[in-house]
Amino acid sequence: MISWRKHYKRGLIAIGLLLSTSASIYAQGDAKNGEKLFKANCTACHALDKQVVGPALGGVVDRLKKEQNLDTDWLHKWIKDNKAFRASGDKYANEVFEKFNKTEMLQFPNLTDQDINDILEYTTNPPAPEPAAADATATGTDANSIAAIEAAKKDSVNSKIILISLLAIGGLLLWMLFKLRQLVKLQQSDELTGLNSSRAYSFADLYRKYSYIGKGILGLLAIFAAYGIWNWMMWIGVYKGYKPEQPIYFSHKIHAGENKIDCQLCHSSAKYGKVSEIPSMNVCMNCHRMISEYKGKYIEPGKDRDFYTGEIQKIYAATGWDPAKQQYTGKTQPVEWTRIHNMPDFVYFNHSQHVVAGEQAIITSFNKKNPESKIDVVCKACHGKIDTMNVVQMANDFTMGWCIECHRTTEVDMTNGYNKEYFKNLHDKLKKQYGSGTKVTVAAIGGLECGKCHY
Repeated sequence: MISWRKHYKRGLIAIGLLLSTSASIYAQGDAKNGEKLFKANCTACHALDKQVVGPALGGVVDRLKKEQNLDTDWLHKWIKDNKAFRASGDKYANEVFEKFNKTEMLQFPNLTDQDINDILEYTTNPPAPEPAAADATATGTDANSIAAIEAAKKDSVNSKIILISLLAIGGLLLWMLFKLRQLVKLQQSDELTGLNSSRAYSFADLYRKYSYIGKGILGLLAIFAAYGIWNWMMWIGVYKGYKPEQPIYFSHKIHAGENKIDCQLCHSSAKYGKVSEIPSMNVCMNCHRMISEYKGKYIEPGKDRDFYTGEIQKIYAATGWDPAKQQYTGKTQPVEWTRIHNMPDFVYFNHSQHVVAGEQAIITSFNKKNPESKIDVVCKACHGKIDTMNVVQMANDFTMGWCIECHRTTEVDMTNGYNKEYFKNLHDKLKKQYGSGTKVTVAAIGGLECGKCHY
């Protein structure tokens, strides 16, 4: 009896040890810290619920145990230095490498064993999202959304007022037409024929008597008409505020504003080239090969995450990318972007001259003239605050007068060692001619010469 109890007790201890050992695979890390580490190190190539560059990592510990009978030690070796692990001859490590197109995974020797345990715990038991943040994001009750709703209400009220006003004006015009018709019928009576003829004769005499006044009025009307036509012609091709719809929706606020992506990462030729080109779809795929759905917090009014994710799928269709197989199919579709900024053929404009040589001078001049809306990137001086635009629009007139005004007021950066030496004699000459307080502007170094901008 005593022997049976002793074996029973040992059996319970053994079962308890077995359960604690199996549970330790899942409970030896901090899921919240693992989430931070995963987002910092792994999200470029992995997701929990689907394959990206590498396999889906949700439940990877359990899956590895069931399919390959491998424990977390294998994952520790793979994560820290998978290249050395493959070189050691591990069979499954080389199988994984072959299966995923021989894509070289980064090594993470900086991660401690506890860090890796935290990451694995996150892949096994990811913490639920905080409800407050989720609700705020889902409902979109941020300041921008509230402002947009209020603006929409005001627009609706204004539209109703305008509609009522137009209906009232239309009714008044109809009433006036009816009254005029009655007057015309009255004038056609025989009693008024003689009176009408005498009035017509009197009007002719009156016109001959005061013809110089009539000619003067006609002359003024002709001048006003000529000015109106000239003013209208001068604004042909000026499209400030123009913001066309594009075949693939692209929010600069999300990319340049929320995610702080530098303008020149996509518009690379703006710095060293004459033209700032429209980025090719390959540039988009540098990021969106790994980012297949939108998970950001910012959502503009009237849209949701599914909308943004759908636009990412358009990028895949255009480039022929198969996200499931993680490879290109070769079936591409050209994207017909609508150009917004387009200089006439007779105008010479070099982006690099402004972005590189004139960068500091333009930023300083703009901030001095606009202290309430300072800029930190030279691009914003001409293109406006792109990082706040959901849909890009033409922010300035881009007329000849607008350019000339900038050249007249923008001072050359004389703190630059090259400019200080190169324009020394010119600066001395300007001081003698206009006084010691004079500045070297772009106009002073030839910025108003016709040949600088026109062929």
